[in-house]
Amino acid sequence: MPSLIDLRRRIRSVKSTQQVTKALKMVSAAKLRRAQDRVIAARPYALIFRQVLGDLAAAVAGDETADNPLLARREEKRILLVLFTSDQGRAGAFNTNLIKASQQFIAERAPGAVQLDLVGRKGRDFWRKHKGPILAERTGISQKPTYEDAVAIAGEITERFAREETDAVYLLCNEFKSILSQKLTVARLLPVEFPTERTSTDFIFEQPPAGMLAALLPRYVAISVYRVMLESAAAELAARMTAMDAATSNAGEMIDKLTLHMNRVRQASITKELIEVVSGAAAAQE
Repeated sequence: MPSLIDLRRRIRSVKSTQQVTKALKMVSAAKLRRAQDRVIAARPYALIFRQVLGDLAAAVAGDETADNPLLARREEKRILLVLFTSDQGRAGAFNTNLIKASQQFIAERAPGAVQLDLVGRKGRDFWRKHKGPILAERTGISQKPTYEDAVAIAGEITERFAREETDAVYLLCNEFKSILSQKLTVARLLPVEFPTERTSTDFIFEQPPAGMLAALLPRYVAISVYRVMLESAAAELAARMTAMDAATSNAGEMIDKLTLHMNRVRQASITKELIEVVSGAAAAQE
Protein backbone atom coordinates (compact mmCIF):
# COMPACT_ATOMS: atom_id res chain seq x y z
CA MET A 1 0.00 0.00 0.00
CA PRO A 2 1.45 3.43 -0.93
CA SER A 3 2.36 5.74 1.91
CA LEU A 4 0.83 9.14 2.56
CA ILE A 5 3.91 10.84 1.14
CA ASP A 6 3.66 8.86 -2.10
CA LEU A 7 -0.04 9.68 -2.43
CA ARG A 8 0.57 13.39 -1.84
CA ARG A 9 3.30 13.36 -4.49
CA ARG A 10 0.99 11.69 -7.00
CA ILE A 11 -1.77 14.19 -6.29
CA ARG A 12 0.62 17.12 -6.80
CA SER A 13 1.86 15.56 -10.04
CA VAL A 14 -1.66 15.03 -11.39
CA LYS A 15 -2.63 18.59 -10.41
CA SER A 16 0.37 19.93 -12.33
CA THR A 17 -0.64 17.89 -15.37
CA GLN A 18 -4.19 19.15 -15.04
CA GLN A 19 -2.99 22.74 -15.10
CA VAL A 20 -1.03 22.06 -18.30
CA THR A 21 -3.95 20.36 -20.07
CA LYS A 22 -6.32 23.12 -18.98
CA ALA A 23 -3.96 25.78 -20.33
CA LEU A 24 -3.58 23.92 -23.63
CA LYS A 25 -7.35 23.66 -23.92
CA MET A 26 -7.76 27.41 -23.40
CA VAL A 27 -5.01 28.25 -25.91
CA SER A 28 -6.51 25.91 -28.52
CA ALA A 29 -9.97 27.37 -27.97
CA ALA A 30 -8.65 30.90 -28.48
CA LYS A 31 -6.84 29.94 -31.70
CA LEU A 32 -9.72 27.82 -32.99
CA ARG A 33 -12.05 30.78 -33.36
CA ARG A 34 -9.70 32.53 -35.77
CA ALA A 35 -8.92 29.32 -37.65
CA GLN A 36 -12.61 28.53 -37.99
CA ASP A 37 -13.31 32.00 -39.41
CA ARG A 38 -10.56 31.53 -42.01
CA VAL A 39 -11.95 28.17 -43.09
CA ILE A 40 -15.50 29.49 -43.41
CA ALA A 41 -14.24 32.43 -45.47
CA ALA A 42 -12.13 30.24 -47.78
CA ARG A 43 -14.77 27.65 -48.67
CA PRO A 44 -17.10 29.86 -50.80
CA TYR A 45 -14.13 31.39 -52.65
CA ALA A 46 -12.74 27.97 -53.58
CA LEU A 47 -16.19 26.76 -54.66
CA ILE A 48 -16.87 29.77 -56.90
CA PHE A 49 -13.36 29.54 -58.36
CA ARG A 50 -14.05 25.94 -59.28
CA GLN A 51 -17.34 26.88 -60.94
CA VAL A 52 -15.65 29.63 -62.96
CA LEU A 53 -13.04 27.17 -64.19
CA GLY A 54 -15.81 24.75 -65.15
CA ASP A 55 -17.50 27.46 -67.24
CA LEU A 56 -14.18 28.30 -68.88
CA ALA A 57 -13.49 24.66 -69.67
CA ALA A 58 -16.97 24.35 -71.22
CA ALA A 59 -16.26 27.35 -73.44
CA VAL A 60 -12.94 25.94 -74.64
CA ALA A 61 -12.86 23.47 -77.50
CA GLY A 62 -12.01 19.90 -76.57
CA ASP A 63 -8.64 19.88 -78.30
CA GLU A 64 -7.51 23.05 -76.56
CA THR A 65 -8.55 21.66 -73.18
CA ALA A 66 -6.65 18.43 -73.81
CA ASP A 67 -3.47 20.41 -74.52
CA ASN A 68 -3.35 21.78 -70.98
CA PRO A 69 -0.85 19.71 -68.95
CA LEU A 70 -2.84 20.04 -65.72
CA LEU A 71 -5.88 18.42 -67.33
CA ALA A 72 -4.03 15.48 -68.89
CA ARG A 73 -5.40 12.11 -67.82
CA ARG A 74 -2.96 9.24 -67.64
CA GLU A 75 -2.94 5.80 -66.15
CA GLU A 76 -2.12 6.18 -62.45
CA LYS A 77 1.21 4.38 -62.36
CA ARG A 78 2.99 7.11 -60.36
CA ILE A 79 0.89 8.70 -57.62
CA LEU A 80 1.79 11.51 -55.25
CA LEU A 81 -0.04 11.56 -51.91
CA VAL A 82 0.18 14.84 -49.98
CA LEU A 83 -0.39 13.99 -46.31
CA PHE A 84 -1.33 16.81 -43.92
CA THR A 85 -0.56 16.04 -40.27
CA SER A 86 0.30 18.29 -37.32
CA ASP A 87 3.68 19.41 -36.03
CA GLN A 88 2.63 18.81 -32.42
CA GLY A 89 0.89 16.00 -30.57
CA ARG A 90 -1.68 16.05 -27.79
CA ALA A 91 -4.51 16.04 -30.30
CA GLY A 92 -6.14 12.68 -29.62
CA ALA A 93 -6.43 10.43 -32.67
CA PHE A 94 -5.95 13.30 -35.14
CA ASN A 95 -2.60 12.11 -36.50
CA THR A 96 -3.15 8.41 -35.91
CA ASN A 97 -6.19 8.32 -38.19
CA LEU A 98 -4.35 10.20 -40.93
CA ILE A 99 -1.34 7.90 -40.80
CA LYS A 100 -3.55 4.79 -40.88
CA ALA A 101 -5.41 6.22 -43.88
CA SER A 102 -2.12 6.86 -45.69
CA GLN A 103 -1.02 3.27 -44.99
CA GLN A 104 -4.29 1.99 -46.40
CA PHE A 105 -3.98 4.25 -49.44
CA ILE A 106 -0.52 2.86 -50.21
CA ALA A 107 -1.61 -0.74 -49.58
CA GLU A 108 -4.47 -0.43 -52.08
CA ARG A 109 -2.13 0.63 -54.91
CA ALA A 110 0.54 -1.28 -56.75
CA PRO A 111 3.88 -1.67 -54.92
CA GLY A 112 6.07 1.36 -55.46
CA ALA A 113 3.32 3.37 -57.14
CA VAL A 114 2.85 5.94 -54.35
CA GLN A 115 5.23 8.63 -53.19
CA LEU A 116 4.62 10.85 -50.16
CA ASP A 117 4.74 14.60 -49.78
CA LEU A 118 4.56 15.04 -46.00
CA VAL A 119 3.26 18.28 -44.48
CA GLY A 120 3.65 18.11 -40.70
CA ARG A 121 6.21 16.66 -38.30
CA LYS A 122 4.09 13.76 -37.04
CA GLY A 123 3.59 12.23 -40.47
CA ARG A 124 7.24 12.80 -41.32
CA ASP A 125 8.48 11.12 -38.13
CA PHE A 126 6.27 8.09 -38.67
CA TRP A 127 7.21 7.50 -42.29
CA ARG A 128 10.89 8.14 -41.60
CA LYS A 129 10.79 5.47 -38.91
CA HIS A 130 8.99 3.03 -41.22
CA LYS A 131 11.16 3.93 -44.24
CA GLY A 132 8.23 5.11 -46.35
CA PRO A 133 8.43 6.37 -49.94
CA ILE A 134 9.07 10.00 -48.96
CA LEU A 135 9.50 12.49 -51.79
CA ALA A 136 9.26 15.77 -49.84
CA GLU A 137 8.97 16.95 -46.22
CA ARG A 138 7.55 20.22 -44.88
CA THR A 139 7.34 21.13 -41.20
CA GLY A 140 6.57 24.23 -39.15
CA ILE A 141 3.56 25.36 -41.21
CA SER A 142 0.70 23.19 -39.96
CA GLN A 143 -0.66 25.55 -37.28
CA LYS A 144 -0.22 28.86 -39.12
CA PRO A 145 -0.49 28.11 -42.84
CA THR A 146 -0.03 31.00 -45.27
CA TYR A 147 -0.97 31.39 -48.89
CA GLU A 148 2.74 31.65 -49.75
CA ASP A 149 3.29 28.16 -48.28
CA ALA A 150 0.43 26.83 -50.38
CA VAL A 151 1.83 28.45 -53.53
CA ALA A 152 5.21 26.82 -52.91
CA ILE A 153 3.67 23.38 -52.40
CA ALA A 154 1.33 23.76 -55.38
CA GLY A 155 4.19 24.95 -57.59
CA GLU A 156 6.25 21.83 -56.95
CA ILE A 157 3.21 19.59 -57.43
CA THR A 158 2.16 21.16 -60.74
CA GLU A 159 5.71 21.10 -62.10
CA ARG A 160 6.06 17.39 -61.41
CA PHE A 161 2.67 16.69 -62.96
CA ALA A 162 3.38 18.82 -66.03
CA ARG A 163 6.72 17.04 -66.57
CA GLU A 164 4.81 13.73 -66.36
CA GLU A 165 6.83 12.63 -63.34
CA THR A 166 3.50 12.07 -61.56
CA ASP A 167 0.28 10.75 -63.05
CA ALA A 168 -2.07 11.81 -60.24
CA VAL A 169 -1.94 13.87 -57.05
CA TYR A 170 -4.15 13.19 -54.02
CA LEU A 171 -4.62 15.23 -50.84
CA LEU A 172 -5.21 13.46 -47.52
CA CYS A 173 -6.32 15.59 -44.58
CA ASN A 174 -8.82 16.04 -41.77
CA GLU A 175 -11.61 18.36 -42.89
CA PHE A 176 -13.05 20.60 -40.19
CA LYS A 177 -16.74 19.99 -39.51
CA SER A 178 -17.26 21.14 -35.93
CA ILE A 179 -15.43 21.28 -32.63
CA LEU A 180 -16.35 17.66 -31.95
CA SER A 181 -16.15 16.32 -35.50
CA GLN A 182 -13.47 16.11 -38.18
CA LYS A 183 -13.91 14.25 -41.46
CA LEU A 184 -11.04 12.25 -42.95
CA THR A 185 -10.91 13.22 -46.62
CA VAL A 186 -8.99 11.89 -49.63
CA ALA A 187 -9.44 14.07 -52.72
CA ARG A 188 -7.74 14.02 -56.11
CA LEU A 189 -6.14 17.35 -56.96
CA LEU A 190 -4.52 16.57 -60.32
CA PRO A 191 -5.60 16.11 -63.00
CA VAL A 192 -8.13 18.84 -62.28
CA GLU A 193 -11.75 17.76 -62.47
CA PHE A 194 -14.57 20.21 -63.08
CA PRO A 195 -18.12 19.98 -61.73
CA THR A 196 -20.56 18.31 -64.08
CA GLU A 197 -23.19 21.02 -63.54
CA ARG A 198 -22.73 24.13 -65.65
CA THR A 199 -24.40 27.52 -65.44
CA SER A 200 -26.81 28.36 -68.23
CA THR A 201 -25.31 31.85 -68.68
CA ASP A 202 -23.72 32.55 -72.06
CA PHE A 203 -20.47 34.33 -71.18
CA ILE A 204 -18.61 36.79 -73.38
CA PHE A 205 -14.84 36.60 -72.83
CA GLU A 206 -12.52 39.50 -73.54
CA GLN A 207 -9.52 37.18 -73.55
CA PRO A 208 -9.34 33.74 -75.26
CA PRO A 209 -10.92 31.21 -72.86
CA ALA A 210 -8.06 28.76 -73.39
CA GLY A 211 -5.50 31.34 -72.25
CA MET A 212 -7.60 32.28 -69.22
CA LEU A 213 -7.98 28.63 -68.30
CA ALA A 214 -4.25 28.01 -68.55
CA ALA A 215 -3.55 31.05 -66.34
CA LEU A 216 -6.13 30.22 -63.70
CA LEU A 217 -5.50 26.48 -63.30
CA PRO A 218 -2.21 26.87 -61.32
CA ARG A 219 -3.95 29.40 -59.07
CA TYR A 220 -6.81 26.97 -58.55
CA VAL A 221 -4.33 24.29 -57.45
CA ALA A 222 -2.71 26.74 -55.00
CA ILE A 223 -6.09 27.79 -53.60
CA SER A 224 -7.14 24.16 -53.20
CA VAL A 225 -3.95 23.38 -51.28
CA TYR A 226 -4.40 26.50 -49.14
CA ARG A 227 -8.00 25.58 -48.28
CA VAL A 228 -6.92 22.08 -47.25
CA MET A 229 -4.18 23.56 -45.06
CA LEU A 230 -6.74 25.81 -43.37
CA GLU A 231 -9.12 22.87 -42.88
CA SER A 232 -6.34 20.78 -41.35
CA ALA A 233 -5.22 23.58 -39.01
CA ALA A 234 -8.76 24.16 -37.72
CA ALA A 235 -9.38 20.42 -37.33
CA GLU A 236 -6.10 20.05 -35.41
CA LEU A 237 -7.02 22.80 -32.95
CA ALA A 238 -10.50 21.36 -32.47
CA ALA A 239 -9.08 17.88 -31.85
CA ARG A 240 -6.51 19.25 -29.39
CA MET A 241 -9.12 21.26 -27.50
CA THR A 242 -11.36 18.20 -27.21
CA ALA A 243 -8.48 15.96 -26.15
CA MET A 244 -7.24 18.42 -23.53
CA ASP A 245 -10.74 18.89 -22.16
CA ALA A 246 -11.07 15.12 -21.73
CA ALA A 247 -7.60 14.95 -20.16
CA THR A 248 -8.48 17.73 -17.71
CA SER A 249 -11.66 15.91 -16.68
CA ASN A 250 -9.80 12.62 -16.28
CA ALA A 251 -7.17 14.34 -14.14
CA GLY A 252 -9.91 15.74 -11.90
CA GLU A 253 -11.40 12.30 -11.45
CA MET A 254 -8.00 10.84 -10.65
CA ILE A 255 -7.34 13.57 -8.07
CA ASP A 256 -10.66 12.79 -6.38
CA LYS A 257 -9.85 9.07 -6.25
CA LEU A 258 -6.34 9.64 -4.95
CA THR A 259 -7.60 12.11 -2.32
CA LEU A 260 -10.21 9.61 -1.14
CA HIS A 261 -7.60 6.87 -0.97
CA MET A 262 -5.21 9.17 0.88
CA ASN A 263 -7.88 10.04 3.46
CA ARG A 264 -8.58 6.36 4.02
CA VAL A 265 -4.89 5.62 4.50
CA ARG A 266 -4.54 8.55 6.90
CA GLN A 267 -7.62 7.46 8.82
CA ALA A 268 -6.29 3.93 9.08
CA SER A 269 -2.95 5.28 10.29
CA ILE A 270 -4.64 7.46 12.95
CA THR A 271 -6.84 4.56 14.07
CA LYS A 272 -3.78 2.34 14.34
CA GLU A 273 -1.96 4.93 16.46
CA LEU A 274 -4.98 5.34 18.76
CA ILE A 275 -5.22 1.59 19.23
CA GLU A 276 -1.53 1.45 20.09
CA VAL A 277 -1.92 4.31 22.62
CA VAL A 278 -4.97 2.72 24.26
CA SER A 279 -3.30 -0.69 24.32
CA GLY A 280 -0.17 0.84 25.88
CA ALA A 281 -2.22 2.66 28.53
CA ALA A 282 -4.16 -0.50 29.37
CA ALA A 283 -0.96 -2.48 29.67
CA ALA A 284 0.53 0.15 32.00
CA GLN A 285 -2.49 0.00 34.31
CA GLU A 286 -2.21 -3.76 34.63
